[in-house]
Amino acid sequence: MDRWIAGPVYYKGWYHLFYQYNPDSAVWGNITWGHAVSEDLIHWFYLPIALVPDHWYDANGVWSGSATLLPDGRLAMLYTGSTTDSVQVQNLAFPADPTDPLLRSWVKHAANPVLLPPPGVHPKDFRDPTTAWRVVVDDDDDGDAAWLVAIGSKNDSRRRHAGIALVYRTVDFVHYELLPGVLHEVEGTGMWECVDFFPVATTQSTAGLDSSTPAAPGVKHVLKASLDDDKHDYYAIGTYDATRNAWTPDDPESDVGVGQRYDYGKFYASKTFFDPTKKRRVLWGWIGETDSERTDLAKGWASLQGIPRTVVFDRKTGSNLLQWPVEEVEKLRLDGKEFANITVAAGAVVPLDVGKATQLDIVAEFTVNESALANTIEADIGYNCSTSNGAAGRGALGPFGLLVLADRERSEQTAVYFYVGRRPDGSIGTHFCQDELRHEHSIS
Repeated sequence: MDRWIAGPVYYKGWYHLFYQYNPDSAVWGNITWGHAVSEDLIHWFYLPIALVPDHWYDANGVWSGSATLLPDGRLAMLYTGSTTDSVQVQNLAFPADPTDPLLRSWVKHAANPVLLPPPGVHPKDFRDPTTAWRVVVDDDDDGDAAWLVAIGSKNDSRRRHAGIALVYRTVDFVHYELLPGVLHEVEGTGMWECVDFFPVATTQSTAGLDSSTPAAPGVKHVLKASLDDDKHDYYAIGTYDATRNAWTPDDPESDVGVGQRYDYGKFYASKTFFDPTKKRRVLWGWIGETDSERTDLAKGWASLQGIPRTVVFDRKTGSNLLQWPVEEVEKLRLDGKEFANITVAAGAVVPLDVGKATQLDIVAEFTVNESALANTIEADIGYNCSTSNGAAGRGALGPFGLLVLADRERSEQTAVYFYVGRRPDGSIGTHFCQDELRHEHSIS
């Protein structure tokens, strides 16, 4: 059973993906760390299990974690363990043979657990450490270097039900100091899982930045949390102040948990890492299917990892990220067809003969009739992909898009569509959705 991502990293020529895995069944339980490696993010090789729940501090599961590559080339892996009493603690593991580029053997530190839930935090609300980022403690050039790590939790005092990210300081990844306050907090968002925190360049550069890139002009920081309450991944862009241990969103109305999501389909427990070979930040997400446990048991597996995506700051809007499949997916394309100058009338379905294929990569560009745009007065800023009538709900400009995974009679189909409406201020808003009301298979 593949589940959540844990600690992706590039090491000595190989991309490594560690993931939560049950070697005994296609349902949750006996959570270990599976391990796969790739030289191109596309073709993967399974390796032996990396970590198993064999100590009191992780007896109920080796849960999510993150890898940090140190300046001297060493690798530190922090992960959450669920103890024999189901208390969530943080543990340290490191490669048994640092010279092995495949990292086929791991050792758990004798000091584990290196972090326990702090006072005021529920024992079951303390998990998923981030990749650490480096800071300079002193102002002088000889100042000691320290590392900061964020961990997800929640604050239920006074019924706030606030999601929070705690920050710890460490020099050796064994001893830790909890910093005052929290990195950020949003009321009403509940438990924050799989927190991710990373810098992005806001200048003309499209390169990704390493997590240790300091806050400076031209650098913003992205804070992302996976909300345990609704199983969606939310992010926001803001300003990081290391001296105050605080991150502030650029737009409080679009804060973490109440604003933008990485993906509006099934996409959860995502994790980014910095790829030093191509100077890019790569995003991975776990896709939990809609199959029942009974179906998962019958087929022998459950869930999948999405195609890795490159993420960059959107300089045009200044308020969101842009995502695109990593360039290596081009290697998978064997053939192609192009359809151009197709007019789609209202209510019409235009068949496109793409031949036979087990997998398709579709790039589609739609142009809406400008006179229709000019004459549209409908205001529908409240449109919601999840609660609307789907592709069957008609508006002044749509929906329009593609019917994929469809049989000849269209008794089964998945609509991937756009809905366009005019906002109260007169501007045009576009929603990109998929309708699973007549859907039997997965789409990614």
